[in-house]
Amino acid sequence: MDSARAQAYGRVIKTLDQIGNVKLTTDEQETIRTAADALLFEGDGYDELAAVEDLVQQLVDADRWTAESGHQLVDDVAACGPSAGVR
Repeated sequence: MDSARAQAYGRVIKTLDQIGNVKLTTDEQETIRTAADALLFEGDGYDELAAVEDLVQQLVDADRWTAESGHQLVDDVAACGPSAGVR
């Protein structure tokens, strides 16, 4: 693990802490946290990342999140993995 991945993980957790209970259900938060954990700690979590991408698209389509916020979250979750930024 390098500092860039750790920082990305920190951004994901901060996002969940700041808006999680307001804009996300418990299951949605768990989907995001599971993906970030798998990517950071196991180096494999690309199926989980795909689930986050699907979730974010649903949130944007339902006007619960902006596309910009959603893309930032997906980018941060992806950056937790060893191939940071690859989606």
